[in-house]
Amino acid sequence: MRGTGVGLGQLVLALDATLVRLVEAPRGLDLPVRSAALIDSDDVRLGLSVSAGSADVFFLLGVGEADATRWIDRQTAAHGAPAAIFVKEPSDAVVARAGAVGTAVVAVDPKARWERLYRLVNHVFENRRADPLSESGTDLFALAQSVADRTHGMVSIEDAQSHVLAYSPSNDEADELRRLSILGRAGPPEHLQWIAQWGIFDILRAGSEVVRVDERPALGLRPRLAVGIHRQDTQPSYLGTIWVQQGSRPLADDAEEVLRGAAVLAARIMARQAARPSAHLLAVQQVLGLADTDDADVAALARELAVAVDGRAAVIGFDSRTAHPRLADVLALSASAFRPDAQVASNGSRVYVLLPDSGRSAPVVSWIRGTIGKLNNELALQLRAVIAAPVAGLAAAAGARREIDRVLDSAERHPVAIGQVTTLAEARTTVLLDEIVTLVGANDRLVDPRVRRLREQEPVLAQTLEAYLDSFGDVAAAAAALHVHPNTVRYRVRRIEQVMATSLGDPDVRLLLSVSLRATA
Repeated sequence: MRGTGVGLGQLVLALDATLVRLVEAPRGLDLPVRSAALIDSDDVRLGLSVSAGSADVFFLLGVGEADATRWIDRQTAAHGAPAAIFVKEPSDAVVARAGAVGTAVVAVDPKARWERLYRLVNHVFENRRADPLSESGTDLFALAQSVADRTHGMVSIEDAQSHVLAYSPSNDEADELRRLSILGRAGPPEHLQWIAQWGIFDILRAGSEVVRVDERPALGLRPRLAVGIHRQDTQPSYLGTIWVQQGSRPLADDAEEVLRGAAVLAARIMARQAARPSAHLLAVQQVLGLADTDDADVAALARELAVAVDGRAAVIGFDSRTAHPRLADVLALSASAFRPDAQVASNGSRVYVLLPDSGRSAPVVSWIRGTIGKLNNELALQLRAVIAAPVAGLAAAAGARREIDRVLDSAERHPVAIGQVTTLAEARTTVLLDEIVTLVGANDRLVDPRVRRLREQEPVLAQTLEAYLDSFGDVAAAAAALHVHPNTVRYRVRRIEQVMATSLGDPDVRLLLSVSLRATA
């Protein structure tokens, strides 16, 4: 994940005190930050994290004290001291070792979700990347801050599933519902149950009425206002909610009017964001051939993404048989932990990971298998992955992605024929044959009519013909597959030749009948 640069202090302020707290900054807060990567305990244990590259900021996921201090030394020796590390409950030893090499330490709230932090850091980078003039009025965080200034409250903007999309800075008066929502965790069940019990969610989804939620001291719930965000077009729909929590200072007299206007602006911003990918994502889509552009300047896109244009790249396509609304985010987290220069884009149920200048493929395969196993255990996701490697630089990435789609399309038709993790080379025979058979099956004129009649009138003979052809004319092997005596197979073969008025000794006949049998299966 790379951006055009933001000061470390600006990054920490943007993430809000609810999420993070600066512990130490030996080189100051003006240190520029352009890239971030995630490192987990397996990366440190297997020695993969240092080879991942030289990001400016690292999120250490589940890395213990001893491993963290060793990693700081190795990373500093290989790429120089990182600008900062983000750690949940950093120990004194980790803070001291980081400070000794000049690395800032940012403490992350233990209840925070790393995927939320990842998205917010990406948002900060994207804001610095965007042209302020062209992006004016299109940022939910800026809208939340404006509403907070006007209403004198603390604002959060959520989507239709109650996931926080943006918020204004919090203070010590933030209640538990707001704090946990920003951290990326579900609100306390008793709070949500109380809000639902009074029909507040129903009112928010039904229209643009501003709802006043009373204080509940027993639950630690402070007063707040809420308004639903609704798409205003030919097909109105509920997009989310704007919440304003009151602190010790009363809300402004015109707070409800401000909220109604904010809901209209939020709907416009959310619609634009949904219709238009970020500059970074658009660049990745262009490299992978997913964007509607004809002549992509690969060299310029490589500079935009800050990745190598040449070298042995790898493209991996993931597809899930079980839907998950945040699959791209989840895979982006894992890919960034494996390689900070990993680029991720999605198209429907498929997610593509581009690894520029990836070198050997063995670590890539190991990461893929580990990721699939973890997501299956933790989220019950059944993923399939197709690997294209080595790819001759970014210029060949779009073609590799299209070949990956061919394999995934074939796997949808014949899930058993293609393994859970496969390469283009391993799947080539299966895919080509499947595409040929699919084309033949779609055109009745290309299917031998004798095969159709045999299937309809003599299904046992059709089954025998399939076994005989798949066994390359080996009567004993066909008999074993059918669980009959070899003489029975010999009799049926003679009968087939009589019924179809042909000779199975002719190789052209065998090829035609085999394809027709597969096309009519």
